Amino acid sequence: MKKFEGKIAVVTGGGSGMGRELCLQLASEGCHVALCDVSPEALEQTQALCVEAAPAGTRITTFEADVSDEAKVLAFRDSVVEAHKTDHIHLLFNNAGIGAGGSFVVDDREEWEKTFAVCWNGVYYCSRAFVPLLVASPEGHLINTSSVNGFWASLGPQSAHSAYSSAKFAVKGFTEALINDFRIHAPHVGVSLVMPGHIGTSIVINSGRFLGREPKQIPDEELVAVRDRMERMGFEVGGATNDDIRNALQARAESFRDEAPMTASEAATVILDGVRSQTWRILVGQDAVALDRLVRENPEGAYEPAFMERLLGETDWVLGS
Repeated sequence: MKKFEGKIAVVTGGGSGMGRELCLQLASEGCHVALCDVSPEALEQTQALCVEAAPAGTRITTFEADVSDEAKVLAFRDSVVEAHKTDHIHLLFNNAGIGAGGSFVVDDREEWEKTFAVCWNGVYYCSRAFVPLLVASPEGHLINTSSVNGFWASLGPQSAHSAYSSAKFAVKGFTEALINDFRIHAPHVGVSLVMPGHIGTSIVINSGRFLGREPKQIPDEELVAVRDRMERMGFEVGGATNDDIRNALQARAESFRDEAPMTASEAATVILDGVRSQTWRILVGQDAVALDRLVRENPEGAYEPAFMERLLGETDWVLGS
């Protein structure tokens, strides 16, 4: 699939970040795009940008859906079939994700399970719903977004990251297993595993909003656990007021978005180039390349403080730094 013109692409999490940039770049090439997101405002914004960038006649459709809700996913699929008047699609980008529920031991179970559900169940439900439409097409490609946390389950030695990492490992294993599955049962369908490093997106802000705890709106009683977590990570917060903590969390979320070594647009270009070349393993960002190599070189030491020191010595940024 060297060209996307005239193809039909489904993109989850298309309201912002890499999802929005994938939609924009696909639309600009004349690819019909069906996107979903949990934010109606973000959907409207992405649709407007895509319509402006796309050649005349390109269809851009939206659907509000939480991908961890299978009934919503099935309704999204039905809307794509109806709106695009089709019995097949060519591209499925399972891109939606959130980050929270860091500790299995001390963090809230509901938040942990919601994070896992969005990041893993969302990929599974959307694949169950849309892969038959890929198989029905003359050529198709499934693109699942994992993370560097799909091969390194950490943010560093001072921070737990269990829900997100567990889900991203699941995405990685599922996608790799599909290589042979498709080769045997649907050889005209390709598959790619996307593993981004630090990309400039609003995932931190959006995750808080989705879970009902935007940084500046966290209640005082919930800030006790936040303080404990920050202290475990080595931050001095003893004299900070609750508003100081809220402002620090907001600033950190904005810094993650604005000071990343790679933009969401650059990441989307890498992903689409990987699809064109039928690359099954797409590392996005030099930090992802470096981290992948270091974990392979020393898997036994990957969770030791010395590993982090080496990683920081080779990259300008690392998750959780």
